Amino acid sequence: MPRSLRLAEPGPADPVRHRRSMSSAVALGVGQRRFDALDAFLFVIYLLGLYLGVALMITPTIPLTCAPSGFAGLALLWRRRNDMRPKEIAGLLLVVALFVGSILSAENLTFLDKRFTGLLQLTYSLVIGYAIFLTMVHGDRDRIASILLAFCLTIIVGCLLEEYGGLRTISDTVREHIYNARVVYDADLRDEILYGRVRPKLFTSEPSAVTFAYTHFSSVWLVLSRSRFKYPIFAGLLGLALIVLPGPTLMLMLLLAIPYLVLLSGGPGRASASRLIGATAVSAVVLAIAVVLGQSVFAERLHQLQSGQDASFFYRFTGPMLVAFDMLHTHPWAGSGLTGEQYIADRVMTVFNNSAQFQSAWRIPKVSDVLTNYFWTHWIYLGVIWGTITVIGLSWWLRVLGTTSVLYCWAVWAILGQASGSYVGPKTWAVLLIAAASTVLVAQPDKRDGNPYPAPQPHPLFTRRYSRLAGPT
Repeated sequence: MPRSLRLAEPGPADPVRHRRSMSSAVALGVGQRRFDALDAFLFVIYLLGLYLGVALMITPTIPLTCAPSGFAGLALLWRRRNDMRPKEIAGLLLVVALFVGSILSAENLTFLDKRFTGLLQLTYSLVIGYAIFLTMVHGDRDRIASILLAFCLTIIVGCLLEEYGGLRTISDTVREHIYNARVVYDADLRDEILYGRVRPKLFTSEPSAVTFAYTHFSSVWLVLSRSRFKYPIFAGLLGLALIVLPGPTLMLMLLLAIPYLVLLSGGPGRASASRLIGATAVSAVVLAIAVVLGQSVFAERLHQLQSGQDASFFYRFTGPMLVAFDMLHTHPWAGSGLTGEQYIADRVMTVFNNSAQFQSAWRIPKVSDVLTNYFWTHWIYLGVIWGTITVIGLSWWLRVLGTTSVLYCWAVWAILGQASGSYVGPKTWAVLLIAAASTVLVAQPDKRDGNPYPAPQPHPLFTRRYSRLAGPT
């Protein structure tokens, strides 16, 4: 029997799987269903764009952030056009409409043009994130995991070459040409004091970009890998990173393992009470290890943090959190509006100056440069009302996409938000949609069971919901 006909056969009492399988068969008919070498290449370019974060200015005021990711994402979207379902597109449009509503509800319409610029960037980020979601759920789980592991190991080797192989000169030259001088990291002396050496930047704007990408990609690999040795390998990846590219962001690797252990691991029996109890106990141990490791490896950094001398931590966590709480009181309905830092600049400075952990000697060239936490920026931009509405809308869209654990997606998004800003940029929404795709891939049957391209398996609750719409099964 032809492969396309086999894929079009409905699964047992599963109308969602049947519809996804039918679209898969159509895609195979035009030669775009298989995760081929070109898909793998574009996937790598997408990851590279997230890693570099390089932007191209479309207009004097509108940048194309993570430009390589944008080009690769649009190409992948075209290649997966036959895999798109009308309800998924409708869900994406609904999410965009909710953000439009938040913009129109925000105070002081003189900042409307700036907010709509943020909306354009956000829409672009969601669209290419949707493209990578489609590519992953229709891809080969083992191949995707191999790509992610290879990317992490390449970062390690590159950082070693920068430290000992003379690559730093080339890296610094490239960085001077592709990044704005305002965003290029220049705190090498601070690194020597805290870590005993200059941290590697490996063609990125700052060391935290290297550690963020490494943390994100390695945690996704942990979810997707089927290796029986993946936990020791993951521990080895963490150990290598602590030696080669030290930074507190690496502690998030351990925190990201917790939602995976509790919500995704365990296969078909993951909902059993005994497995949940065991996963919770292991997670508590992992959390304790993270605390002890952080206190021992980053003792000097922790001392600076406790004494209020760490500007980076204040701008990345404490400051955005305090401003978010202030917005809940002063602008609860719609916050400052998307990318509305200029509107609340005076308020931000008041909050900072009232904090005991802020030092007036710290320079603040732009308010947007000191709110580098996309989790708290969500509430700063949207307020408590529209912030909650958009979370509900995004969660519904994730359900429509077939995500088996929306809670896992938001847990990953919130954890990594403590190490990254740029709320409207591709990196923020790639975290959410790659996590969503990972839940779908984990729920798929083993591709070694004879069906090389099985359809995504939705959560049982999700299946029952659609079974009622489709009639008795």
